[in-house]
Amino acid sequence: MSEDFLEQGKKRVRNPFVPIGALVTAGVLTAGLISFRQGNSQLGQKLMRARVVVQGATVALMVGTAFYYGENPWRSS
Repeated sequence: MSEDFLEQGKKRVRNPFVPIGALVTAGVLTAGLISFRQGNSQLGQKLMRARVVVQGATVALMVGTAFYYGENPWRSS
């Protein structure tokens, strides 16, 4: 019972860089789609690859932050 009480009072810690990564991901995605629409497929492809890299870095920040603060993001509740 005391463990349940401690779990309820625990605040989730957030990494301030995660929202920035999400914003950059959305911006790169938008720029890539605009490039494709304007017929610049080479730039569009490069931007889409960059989006995948930024998205991966954002997920790594989220998981790394969770592990740093002692949480397991893959543990089922």
